[in-house]
Amino acid sequence: MRTRREPQERAVRTRAVILRAAAEVFDEFGFSGASISKIMKRAGVTQGAMYFHFGSKEELAHAVMIGQGEGLQLPDGEDGLQRLIDITLHLARQLQTNPVLRGGVRLAVEQGEFGMRDDQPYQQWVDVFREQLTAARGRGELNEAVDEDELAVVLVGAFSGTQLFSQITTGRSDLPELICTLWRYLLPAAASDQARGSFRIVPDAPGTVSRSDATAR
Repeated sequence: MRTRREPQERAVRTRAVILRAAAEVFDEFGFSGASISKIMKRAGVTQGAMYFHFGSKEELAHAVMIGQGEGLQLPDGEDGLQRLIDITLHLARQLQTNPVLRGGVRLAVEQGEFGMRDDQPYQQWVDVFREQLTAARGRGELNEAVDEDELAVVLVGAFSGTQLFSQITTGRSDLPELICTLWRYLLPAAASDQARGSFRIVPDAPGTVSRSDATAR
């Protein structure tokens, strides 16, 4: 005997499958090159199931764009500047492999093609970065001249531009290294004198050994 919850759970699973398939297709083909039929085929769903959840390609693209960070597990650690560095490097690595994040990021750049001008996907990361900068302020890690709100916006803009440059030039194969370079230039201005030499900036995941291991000076 089916319970009332079973159809609801099945609908939630179907929606998640569609979103992941859409993210993969949008990442591969962009908004213009993607089609509902390609997404349906990738997801393995019927037209009825597709349009039950999403009324148009534009609606689906918007859902992928604003949901780019859903389910993404950020690195553990004590809140502050080191965790912020680790988060940005984690995002750089995820952009090499995570289709949901990749698709959402591509759509955020291309959103003008489907009539959107929504800064929500960028503001989501501004909020994440600001939280770590606020913690860093409390730990005495930030230069007194730094404004946390301003730096969060600058960092999101710098990260976005760097990942786009990396995508165009190398398919993001060098993105972690470029984010390390970004931090090596930002930290001297952002960090306090007392904290500046204590941060670990390496392109590899925490706990791995890298030949390019470097500490901010």
